[in-house]
Amino acid sequence: MEFPEQAQTPNTSNPIIDHRDPPQENSNGGPMPVNPRRYQLEVYEVAVKRNTIVVLETGAGKTLIAVMLISHIGKTIKSNGAKKFIVFLAPTVHLVNQQFEVIKSHTQFEVGEYHGGKGVDDWTEKDWENEMNQHDVLVMTPQVLLDALKRAFFSLETVGLMVIDECHHTRGNHPYTKIMKDFYHKCGSKPKIFGMTASPVVRKGGSSTMECEGQISELESILDSQIYTVEDKTEMEVFVPSAKETLKFYDPTRFPYLDLKVKIEALWLKFDNSFSKLQELAQNNYKDMDDRFKSLRKRLSSDHAKISYCLDDLGLMCAYEAVKVRLENAPNTQEDCEVFRESSMRCKSFLEEVLCVLGESLTRGCDNILGSEFDYSKAADLGYISPKLLELIELFQSFGGAVQLLCLIFVDRIITAKVIERFVKKVASLSHFTVSYLTGSSTSSVDSLAPKLQKETLESFRSGKVNLLFTTDVVEEGIHVPNCSYVIRFDLPKTVRSYVQSRGRARQHDSQFVMMLERGNNKQREQLYDVIRSERSMIDTATNRDPSTCILKACTSEVTRAYFVDATGASIMADSSISLVYRYCEQLPGDKYFTPKPNFKFSYVGEGSYECQIVLPPNAAFQTCVGPICKSAHLSKQLVCLEACKKLHQMGALDDHLLPSTEYSSEKKLCVKSKEAASGAGTTKRKELHGTTCIRALSGTWAENLDTVFHAYKFDFSCSIVSEFFSGFVLLIESKLDDDVGNFELELYLVSKTVKSSVSYCRQLRLDTEQMKKAKCFQELFFNGLFGKLILGSKSAGTKREFLLQNDERRLWSQSYLYLLLPLESVNEASDKSWRINWEGIDSCVSVVELLNNSLLGDQHCNGEGGDVSPCRTEPSESKCMDDYNIVHFANCSANISNIKDMVVLAIHTGKIYSVVEMVSNTSAESPFESSTDDVPLKYTSYAEYFNKKYGIVLLRPSQPLLRLKQSHNPHNLLVNFSDGATDKTSKPELFKPQMHAFMPPELLLIMDIDRSVLKSLYLLPSLMHRLESLMLASQLRKEIGFHPSSSQISSSLILEALTTLTCCENFSMERLELLGDSVLKYVVSCHLFLKYPKKHEGQLSARRSSTVSNSNLYKLGTDHKLQGYIRDSAFDPRRWVAPGQYSLRPVPCKCGVDSLEVPLDRKFQTEDPKVVVGKCCDKGHRWMGSKTIADCVEALIGAYYVGCGLTAAIHMMKWFGIDAELEPSLVLEAISIASLRSYTPKAHAIATLESKLEYVFSTKGLLQEAITHASYQEFSLGYCYQRLEFLGDSVLDLLTTLYLYETYRDIDPGELTDLRSACVSNENFAQAAVRRNLQLHLLHCSELLQSQITEYAKSFAEPNNTNRSVQGAKGPKALGDMFESIVGAVLIDTKLNLDEVWRIFEPLLSPIVTPDKLELPPLRELNELCDSLGHFIKEKCTRKGEVVHVELTLQLKDVLLTGEGNDRSRKAAKGEAARRLLKELETRGISYSWSSKKRKQGTGHVGDSSSSDMNIDENGQIIDEESGEAMNHKKLKTTETRTLLKLTKVMPDAGDLSEKGCSSNSDTPAISAINMKKGGPRTSLFELCKKQQWRMPDFKSRETKSRTPIELGEGSERRTGFNSFVSDIILYIPNFGNIECTGDARADKKSSLDSAALVMLYELERQGKLIIGSKS
Repeated sequence: MEFPEQAQTPNTSNPIIDHRDPPQENSNGGPMPVNPRRYQLEVYEVAVKRNTIVVLETGAGKTLIAVMLISHIGKTIKSNGAKKFIVFLAPTVHLVNQQFEVIKSHTQFEVGEYHGGKGVDDWTEKDWENEMNQHDVLVMTPQVLLDALKRAFFSLETVGLMVIDECHHTRGNHPYTKIMKDFYHKCGSKPKIFGMTASPVVRKGGSSTMECEGQISELESILDSQIYTVEDKTEMEVFVPSAKETLKFYDPTRFPYLDLKVKIEALWLKFDNSFSKLQELAQNNYKDMDDRFKSLRKRLSSDHAKISYCLDDLGLMCAYEAVKVRLENAPNTQEDCEVFRESSMRCKSFLEEVLCVLGESLTRGCDNILGSEFDYSKAADLGYISPKLLELIELFQSFGGAVQLLCLIFVDRIITAKVIERFVKKVASLSHFTVSYLTGSSTSSVDSLAPKLQKETLESFRSGKVNLLFTTDVVEEGIHVPNCSYVIRFDLPKTVRSYVQSRGRARQHDSQFVMMLERGNNKQREQLYDVIRSERSMIDTATNRDPSTCILKACTSEVTRAYFVDATGASIMADSSISLVYRYCEQLPGDKYFTPKPNFKFSYVGEGSYECQIVLPPNAAFQTCVGPICKSAHLSKQLVCLEACKKLHQMGALDDHLLPSTEYSSEKKLCVKSKEAASGAGTTKRKELHGTTCIRALSGTWAENLDTVFHAYKFDFSCSIVSEFFSGFVLLIESKLDDDVGNFELELYLVSKTVKSSVSYCRQLRLDTEQMKKAKCFQELFFNGLFGKLILGSKSAGTKREFLLQNDERRLWSQSYLYLLLPLESVNEASDKSWRINWEGIDSCVSVVELLNNSLLGDQHCNGEGGDVSPCRTEPSESKCMDDYNIVHFANCSANISNIKDMVVLAIHTGKIYSVVEMVSNTSAESPFESSTDDVPLKYTSYAEYFNKKYGIVLLRPSQPLLRLKQSHNPHNLLVNFSDGATDKTSKPELFKPQMHAFMPPELLLIMDIDRSVLKSLYLLPSLMHRLESLMLASQLRKEIGFHPSSSQISSSLILEALTTLTCCENFSMERLELLGDSVLKYVVSCHLFLKYPKKHEGQLSARRSSTVSNSNLYKLGTDHKLQGYIRDSAFDPRRWVAPGQYSLRPVPCKCGVDSLEVPLDRKFQTEDPKVVVGKCCDKGHRWMGSKTIADCVEALIGAYYVGCGLTAAIHMMKWFGIDAELEPSLVLEAISIASLRSYTPKAHAIATLESKLEYVFSTKGLLQEAITHASYQEFSLGYCYQRLEFLGDSVLDLLTTLYLYETYRDIDPGELTDLRSACVSNENFAQAAVRRNLQLHLLHCSELLQSQITEYAKSFAEPNNTNRSVQGAKGPKALGDMFESIVGAVLIDTKLNLDEVWRIFEPLLSPIVTPDKLELPPLRELNELCDSLGHFIKEKCTRKGEVVHVELTLQLKDVLLTGEGNDRSRKAAKGEAARRLLKELETRGISYSWSSKKRKQGTGHVGDSSSSDMNIDENGQIIDEESGEAMNHKKLKTTETRTLLKLTKVMPDAGDLSEKGCSSNSDTPAISAINMKKGGPRTSLFELCKKQQWRMPDFKSRETKSRTPIELGEGSERRTGFNSFVSDIILYIPNFGNIECTGDARADKKSSLDSAALVMLYELERQGKLIIGSKS
């Protein structure tokens, strides 16, 4: 790669851009970034005409020529309209990254980069199609292209140009060679080839001119191109940097370390022999143990070789460092198996003993030996460092203090790079240099660097952050480091390519290329001279070749066997078939005890010929295959693999692109699509707009007052207080409801009492036209008078006052929502037949409406212009006795004072309905007008003046006593018992709100002949009708599902439960049914897949099951059946409830952008904005809903049908949704038949023993045999293992356990039920069950690791006090739990899917089943739950040290900071360990969390250093004194501020408790950004501050104040007028400081008052210097 190196120019101008001429324009390829030099144009013109291999020095600008060619060919492709693209190949990922950036930045083409790290190995044909459609140039490694061509994702005929960087690699079996031979030379329309190299000769050693000629001719033949190089190098010599080559000689090693070598070798032999003895001691000679010991012995030998090499080449000190390097990467000694732990420990012990031996040879420790006074020459004489290393150190020292210097040091071995890097870092005289190392990312080497780290290191070197970079040949080729001024070959180059390429890394003018040679070493000298001679021969040969006379030789490829797929053209060659077989096996399910891979058995058949048999894992499509006889063992292995590939493809295990068939391709596509959307379908994050389904049962045709026949449903009410009576009502609707909808009972919760309401069907009832008018009039009057407004408009608002029912009332009725609610007469009999509609009361209401329509709202009355203001009386008569105080004169009649109590009246001026409490003696309309609060100034002197000025009413009888009236109020949600679950009534006394009454002259009131009990019942109707409508909707869905069992059907209440989310705040929700439905769905799908696909392995079955039961799929099925319209996901809001004929006071106009009631499934109606509120409906019924809610509802409905009518109903439910879930008995018999044909290897008594432990005798022994066979048990090539049965048994246990818990714990919290299930169906629980019955003895396997773990685990059960093992203890081998599940699956099939029989057998084995009081949460979860309840925050710090992760969790408790630490190989396990330590520390302080009761438990000790006793913590985390029931606070210091009262408490710890750590103040004052003043903003800022500082969450306490007259609260845009106000107090405790208490301003709602308190607290923290608040920009 040389484009960026076009940097070198004779002058000091910009090395990339030549400013003498404007840049050249290319219409399609974009502006050319530089002006090409003459020799570049010369090569470019040749490359345009023919396929070319350009041979130019590194730094000569070959990449610029490639970019020019790409621009030219790309322009041609676009102008021709051809569907072709350009491929740029680079041999390493580094070069791909680099060339991608160059082409992208210097052309206007769409460029893509591809290598293994981007996951291209798993791409499909469609993925590649998308890439080719979106990009013009594809930059990739050759292996990526080769794989894509083999899989027939595209062909070279679609490629217009192929640029091959570092094309000298086109030798042997390199991917370059395979691309050319297997595809390029065989395709019809070939792409143009442009190869680039600085060294077309690559072989080791010297090469003569003839040998160079042969290598170049071979390269030309394969690449179908001709070499071209520039003859006149004058211009190149000016522009291309040429490093000055020098040799540095070092003395031979003077200290041979013979005695040390002997000691180290003796140690190596000792430990190597110990492995053999250890292996002999093992009870079983399993293959995994053999492989383990081979691996460890190989590692031991490698460690010995590397240490010896460093000792010879670098000296004693570096050998010492090498041992430490190897110790850091020593095998993990925390293995799960005792034998493996011991063997790993021996590897580590070898290194430790070698370290000790080397340390004894050093007079002082290595860490301090390299100070400024250290004599390196003397150290070399003593053998501490080698003369070679001494020479390198002196060379570095000669650089002086040049910190801008960049130097590359090439070494042969990774260990050399790592060790010298460490050594140089310790050299004091070189401390001004930054040192690092860079190696490749080979997966086989523990010393290799990860690709990400490689990239970061290289970038650091390029930018100058690293001065000295030790590297292997990973950066020899093409890596662009423009400022590199020194290149040192610590180890000599072995090939001319290595020589040329490494020299080319020196890019600056006057750069140095230094090679180090040992004095007197003729072998090294000859090696170097051979390389130099080869370069000259190569240059001469390339320069002197005449393209016109050189004829390209035809490229001949060896005839190799291959398999081709006719459908796609995909192919597999014999030499790549082995890797494909291994890749197929990698896709098969395995575990830590078994890695699926093929086994090969070779047979020598005589005459130098071999035959190979391949044995595939037991879960493969087939087990064994024999290949043809071949002349070599390796070829026989290739051909048997080729035969296996062919067979796998024919069986469908490989697809038509010869890739392992996956069962989750559709799921992958879904995931890709979901990334494009706001969030995935069926996820919690995504919210969607949906409509609400109309209730068909409530639609009617009688809105025009016609004679109508109704179905009558009677409402009866019975109060828990016997003396209280509620009038009965009747519901009239045109549709007949299902029996379980029209007949039910419901408990309604009022303050301090309950009312049992019962709904029952009575009969059909006909209303004539006159009755219809009266009934509608009653409903309009009462529902608007109580819950709405009868009089619209107001004098103060400047709008005309009008009577709602004066105009055409048809606008209040809709045919889609019609019913009548009418009061019943009070009768003594309880019989349904005796009920009668209270027509007398209804008639009185009709007359009131007529009166209001005719006279009361005339202009005279409203404007106060005099006239008759009462329709039923005249001026007081002189002859009438004015002293008759027993008569009260109302607006429409007079009544005796003894009869007025509990009368229902309507105010003519407001249209509000009241009930009379009493007549207030000694008062009249002329009495002084009273306000409810002292804070509001009085505007009126008397009631008469109030009515006159406000309503324009002149009272005719001002002397009449006033009536005290009970006001009507908003309806309440009576479905929820809000007093239920109150924690401590002694500490939180119940607050009784004062009863609000109105005082009014009787002459402004109209009497209605309606009992007050009717009024009371009307307040029950919104909640009752809401529940009834919900049941109607559930019944409507039930009819759509259409399941008609012979016995009873699914109850509508159960379906309603499945449609109700937790946010509805009902005493039921879908969570429990969802949990059960999830298990039912999993079981049915698993069973169906197991039976339908007997040839598919567990991985394929799991993938299909996951796809079926995934939330995204369930969401799709739910929305396909419009389930979203039925879901209830918001709490009942009675204030927005309206009956037919009622005018809505709280309309929510639709602003959703949807005209229809149903919302289309469109992306514009999806969001993941957290501010979007879920469940709030507009007037059209549109509401936002969580996407996952729909998927949850599908599962809940399945659960409901299972609970209601069993498995058959649940399967019907699944089929209705479109889930393929048929459990055919014939398939069960087929599965039994297949199992019965298996021969089982255990002796008969072994099977009988196992059956006796299970207390079940199998009809088909083969099922039990399969259930106890682990995949590692390949000794007899059985062709089966327990994985499929485990897949089935897992779902069976999941269902049976969930059903048991669902039925046993009916009142348990759904979240706790989930935790119980998780504990019960955990693999650990099943492993324990297996060991309790000694089932582990029957597991057939071939794994030493598994055997060792089983033995250790079983032994732990034999220990005393270990019968009930904690989940926090040692975990059992997963294979034990898997075997238990597989036995369950075997029993299920053997019993022909008899779930009851399976539970009968396995319930005793699973006992004792976890109960809520015994439930233990994972430590981290428990810690989080505890801290959430206490209001504390946890901070996490995670660091990785080698293979071990170190996690530190900190928790601030008052003035004590607690820390828990954990170490493990996985981050999750380390966090669990740290959490466990913190919990233990909290427990010692008397703080723990009881999950079962959801309450904190605290002993006598307290948070921090509090010495108080006998305290508890309330639900807000406040410390409570049990005797007083009040929060204990320290003495308060009160200070007055301008706006609010601040109460500050500063508590200093007792002197005896002070410590240096505890008292040290934090000098870093926390800072926050500007406070968001919107609702919730101040609280969010305060909570985030507490989380950051680990302060305990603040405590809030709110107070409500009510007023009879409006009060104004807030400021600016937040200014509001209302009758209620809220004030909140806040307390914040700061560690080592104390409590700060503040009080916020009065606000109109509680949340705003909390914000006010939080804001005051933030400002107070700022005032005290505890916080810095940023200003708004």
